[in-house]
Amino acid sequence: MAENTQAQEQKTPFTKSLKQEFAKIIWPTKTELTKQTIAVVCISVVTGVLIALIDMALGYGIDFLVK
Repeated sequence: MAENTQAQEQKTPFTKSLKQEFAKIIWPTKTELTKQTIAVVCISVVTGVLIALIDMALGYGIDFLVK
């Protein structure tokens, strides 16, 4: 029984500090979230296209050297 009480005492400060940390979180507004999501998608697409172009160029270069 004493062990159970000690376990509860240890959990209480953790849960209190957890609630305090969650209170510090600043959540983005809907418009900020939308803008950031669009930016991430656009950058991902551009990066994918650049990687594909580099891959094609290297493929043609290697084919040219091999043949």
